[in-house]
Amino acid sequence: MSKLEDLKKKTVIVADTGEIEEIKKYKPTDATTNPSLILKASQIEEYKPIIQDAIDYGKKHGKSEKDTLDLIITKVFVNFGAEILKIVPGRVSTEVDARLSYDVEGSLKKAKQYIALYKEMGIEKERILIKLASTWEGILAAKELEKEGIHCNMTLMFSMAQAIGCAEANATLISPFVGRIFDWFKKAEGRESYPSDEDPGVLSVTSIFNYYKKFGYKTQIMGASFRNIGEILELSGCDLLTIAPTLLKELSEQDGEAPLKLDASKTKDLPLEKINVDEKTFRWLLNEDAMATEKLAEGIRNFAKDTVKLETWIKEHL
Repeated sequence: MSKLEDLKKKTVIVADTGEIEEIKKYKPTDATTNPSLILKASQIEEYKPIIQDAIDYGKKHGKSEKDTLDLIITKVFVNFGAEILKIVPGRVSTEVDARLSYDVEGSLKKAKQYIALYKEMGIEKERILIKLASTWEGILAAKELEKEGIHCNMTLMFSMAQAIGCAEANATLISPFVGRIFDWFKKAEGRESYPSDEDPGVLSVTSIFNYYKKFGYKTQIMGASFRNIGEILELSGCDLLTIAPTLLKELSEQDGEAPLKLDASKTKDLPLEKINVDEKTFRWLLNEDAMATEKLAEGIRNFAKDTVKLETWIKEHL
């Protein structure tokens, strides 16, 4: 048995890619996409019909040049998601434009547009997770969407304050970014590596897992953005793990077990205090965490850049 096969017995495995062929290969339960992954996938020749369909749709339904481009980009994301859902038995995560990360109304509008476009393709909202940045505004948007039965995946997650805010909003899922936390600490502390059980990203997800399970939150935790398989194996037992194809390949080629590391049944007696996170507390705790503040802002900027690159590429093909 490979480590990937054993891991699948303890954790729901999600493919972190927009590439259809990679998803077919590793048979995950769910799949996640983001602007960077969609930009990369859109350059692959075999996916050109997906792009062309979105261009045709935007030209037909767009009311102005700006509206047409926005509709094309939105439809590109939905088209990739729809293709992925032909393969995975579960759900696909589709990300709201990062430029709306501080815009509650804009995020709500975009999320509902995604759901409507999926519905046009015969895909019900139960199979979609709307990805929102874990800003205070993203949390408020998630709270409203969840009330309407639209499920959310809170991304760009780097701190306990964000995690608690999302759980209090009843978000379906959070995606703490293990590898990006690792990157920050590696640079800040001048280190080349960490033992997997001391990896700052692993420790962050472990602390969130323990907190959620002790206090009975229904929000699920999906470790994301991994740099090596050591980080992944150290989070065996997490609700879900979203893994890039290169690391899925590595796990599938290694024989052995993936021992359970996170166990909800062992969290009840942990000496943890419940933290009330309102807006003022959220903003202060985030401000006090240099790593989370920097990585959240950087992540939003980079996803926005890749969306702009995708827009530029689409304009050239109009």
